Amino acid sequence: MAVEVTTTWLGDMRFESTNPSGHNLFIDAGEENGGKSEGYRPKALMLSGLAGCSGLDVAALIKKMKLEVDTFKIETEANLTDEHPKYYDKVAMHFHFYGNNLNEKKLQRAVDLSIEKYCGVMEMFRQFAELTIETHFHKA
Repeated sequence: MAVEVTTTWLGDMRFESTNPSGHNLFIDAGEENGGKSEGYRPKALMLSGLAGCSGLDVAALIKKMKLEVDTFKIETEANLTDEHPKYYDKVAMHFHFYGNNLNEKKLQRAVDLSIEKYCGVMEMFRQFAELTIETHFHKA
């Protein structure tokens, strides 16, 4: 299956990028790099894509397993190499689940299925980064 994205320069350091969903996003550099910070930074957008991919998997599994979760969030932090081309060599993801009736075993299984089997973005990141995954449970 081919995916096509078109990214158009809007002047200065700003771009608009299409998405197969029909929604567009803006990319811009920070002021320190000649931009105006009026859009996403490309490398950080990769981390959002990673968290979003795994998050969609986990959300689908929560629904399929009929689990009670008030909310969950994924905090992602990454180390950028010092030398050009700079890339993420270490990425840590923290899955946080909130609720009064959390089934920790099944929620951990949902996270494991995402990171080991379903999330294609996770597999892409494995090609260049060391990944650390932690799951945290919080009573509401």
